[in-house]
Amino acid sequence: MRFRNFGRQGWEVSALGFGCMRLPTFDGAPHGGNVDRETAVRMIRTAVGRGVNYVDTAYPYHNGVSEVVAGEALKGGYRGRVRLVTKSPVWLIRKAEDFDAYLDEQMKRLETARLDFYLLHGLNTERWRSVLELGVLRRAEAAVKDGRIGGLGFSFHDKADVFKAIIDGYDGWALCQIQYNYMDITNQAGTEGLRYAASKGIPVVVMEPLLGGRLARPPRAVREIFESSDPGRSPADWALQWVWDQPEVAVVLSGMGRMSELEENLRSADRSAVRSMTAAELRLIERVRDIYLKASPIPCTSCGYCLPCPNGVNIPRNFELYNSGFIHDDPATSRMLYGRFLTEVERASACVQCGACEKLCPQGIPVGEWMPKVHAVLGEGKSYR
Repeated sequence: MRFRNFGRQGWEVSALGFGCMRLPTFDGAPHGGNVDRETAVRMIRTAVGRGVNYVDTAYPYHNGVSEVVAGEALKGGYRGRVRLVTKSPVWLIRKAEDFDAYLDEQMKRLETARLDFYLLHGLNTERWRSVLELGVLRRAEAAVKDGRIGGLGFSFHDKADVFKAIIDGYDGWALCQIQYNYMDITNQAGTEGLRYAASKGIPVVVMEPLLGGRLARPPRAVREIFESSDPGRSPADWALQWVWDQPEVAVVLSGMGRMSELEENLRSADRSAVRSMTAAELRLIERVRDIYLKASPIPCTSCGYCLPCPNGVNIPRNFELYNSGFIHDDPATSRMLYGRFLTEVERASACVQCGACEKLCPQGIPVGEWMPKVHAVLGEGKSYR
């Protein structure tokens, strides 16, 4: 296993972290509660035995079962070999005392007296405002002081400017976690946010390096490009190495549902290094990204000229989710993100076809025509065709 600096904390983290959001299940549902516990425990212990020292889970993963399985896997001496991380369900917190109630419940699930890191889960503009208004940070500081938490961090799903505001809004961040891969360089925190956090000495944990597994199963045109360069190298390895290539990245999380996926990712981690990709390899990734973008049915570049929408619709995000579901042939994930991370006002269904955005769009996109189609697919479950 290769190891990397965890920010300025003087600790070295394994290049690969074990993400417990996609544990093996008996029914094949990637996020369901019917977890194959025996296989999941064996996978986590195998990873730790091969040098993985960062295990990440969260309150809602696998309907609450993920934390229980992680706690079971780390018995028998494994707990002392890893940094254990879980996340506070901030969207469920209605009063400051709720923070402690959920924290205590999670520690019981994980069968641990201390969490190495505890993250405020999925922060965005609305959730960050709630954290501040409810005094959650004071509660978290008290938990750090009494030893229940080793360090406080946050995971993130919003725009780069919001990410920076959260980074700058609290001096005690021990780490942050962002979605990042070669298709998300300008999405959410993006490369800008990655470098900003790292410049502050805050370790950056990367989630979704394979975009929910979609970059491991690319369309034929992308597969042909990879195979022409190196026939024996998998698309997943290309994607992971691209993330590991960047010095600002501390650890890359991967949610693995099969032992074969774990083995492949461990082999990739063994080969990982900062600035190891050649100029030709980086150009190849740019070609792949271009193919994906050209396959998008809506030619939105996320320039943001259409914002703010008079009615609050998040036009670029709706288009990004619609395009992503189309080009990766994975509408289910886009539907989940549409329902979970966009408020009712932000969704395509809130568009009133006023036309204000169309006058500002450099691409000439007929936004009013597209929005009902976007909601039909992402909100009503209809097909793209």
